[in-house]
Amino acid sequence: SDVCSSDLKIPGGRTDSMAFCMELMEKAGVIVTPGASFGPHGEGYVRFALVLPPEKIREAVEAIRKSGLN
Repeated sequence: SDVCSSDLKIPGGRTDSMAFCMELMEKAGVIVTPGASFGPHGEGYVRFALVLPPEKIREAVEAIRKSGLN
């Protein structure tokens, strides 16, 4: 099966990717990987693994939108 990922800059002037991941999990129920896990240049970003069916990805995007973290 195809696996795709996307690295996105964390919003709102935040700089701690781990803290943002925890907040996203708590408020939206969406789990992403902190960019800091990929080295110092990854800090300030998170990685989404796009491995679920498109409908589930849309649900995750909607949960993030509703969380107010975007």
